[in-house]
Amino acid sequence: MRVLYDHQVFSLQSYGGISRYFYELMSCYHNTNLLDFNLPIKYSNNYYLKNSNFIKNKIIQFDLINKSKTFENFLTGIKFRGKRKLYKILKFFGFHKIKKDSYYINKNKKISIKLLQKDKFDVFHPTYYDEYFINHIGDKPFVLTIYDMIHELFADMFPQLRDETTERKKILARKATKIIAISENTKKDIIKLYGIEENKIKVIHLGTSLKYDENKVYPKIDIPKKYILFVGERHYYKNFCFFMHSIIPLLKHDKDLYVVCAGGGVFTKEEVYLLRNTYIEDRVIQIFFNDDILTLLYKNALAFVFPSLYEGFGIPVLEAFACKCPLILSNTSCFPEIAGDAAIYFDPANEYSIRDSVTKVIYNEELRNYLIQKGTERLKNFSWEKTARETKKVYESLMYVNDFKS
Repeated sequence: MRVLYDHQVFSLQSYGGISRYFYELMSCYHNTNLLDFNLPIKYSNNYYLKNSNFIKNKIIQFDLINKSKTFENFLTGIKFRGKRKLYKILKFFGFHKIKKDSYYINKNKKISIKLLQKDKFDVFHPTYYDEYFINHIGDKPFVLTIYDMIHELFADMFPQLRDETTERKKILARKATKIIAISENTKKDIIKLYGIEENKIKVIHLGTSLKYDENKVYPKIDIPKKYILFVGERHYYKNFCFFMHSIIPLLKHDKDLYVVCAGGGVFTKEEVYLLRNTYIEDRVIQIFFNDDILTLLYKNALAFVFPSLYEGFGIPVLEAFACKCPLILSNTSCFPEIAGDAAIYFDPANEYSIRDSVTKVIYNEELRNYLIQKGTERLKNFSWEKTARETKKVYESLMYVNDFKS
């Protein structure tokens, strides 16, 4: 059996949950020879692909191309007669114009289309929601993974989420031979919002590759002794500002307590305004990370807090389990399904509920140790190997359907 993936998420994402999901799937298949697959891509800034051992051709980072010898980097802002002729000479010596990301994405798309047209695959699994492949796939089955229904559920609350992704996803969900949902909660929302038949959807949970190793030498990082950890993006439904507003009394009462934000980009104007106007700006630290640093941030935190209004799965939940970090979670969407009894829950729309839950955990060492123990047990239900095996079964089931049709 041969599975064809495509370029989409690796063209769009430098770092993130969806590209990690497909990277881990393909790594498992490559390392275990469970199945044969192909990922047609030439240009990518993706962190995971950079050091992968399953890509046959060399991946070119297009952000590095645009930082190299470009016309724009040469005599910028200087006007003189003959500059255009000089550029022709520079072109001969390898200088080039900066190209937009869309140029490289379209190059990758053409490579994917070429592989689709060659028809040397049994199942196609697109990595995101662009329906470009529909006219090139013929009668071959395709699997669509749906990660969440955030755009559909929160478009009224956050108009910024209204984009073409919503309609494209809906089109592909109806055309797909099989849908993989990454949680029972996501499956429920797909059925409710799209009217998709239940037997068309298979729930397959995700895994984590993050793990604290006591024998490993980790890099030294400058972090406070007492901190609450927040990981990843902070915008919209992530509920960061409301969470911070809820714990301001805690930070003002305990002068040794900090909040560490791992990743998520620079603070927005709204976030800076909140932190400055409440006089807690010096108590909130941002750290950009790789896997080793993230592991240490989990391991040394008093607790990891995930205040999102909605998540499709929430890989950081498993990361915290794996790094022996106590969890404090929203009681919404997939969180109870994934974390079970290994977390303390709160109402993400109630500041008193948030503050009480955080207080209960960070000032109770016995409770933190209990949550760590429960998290270690809970983690046994999840692994990328299990994700890969169950996904392979979905692929195989589609081959039988296709054989029957033919």
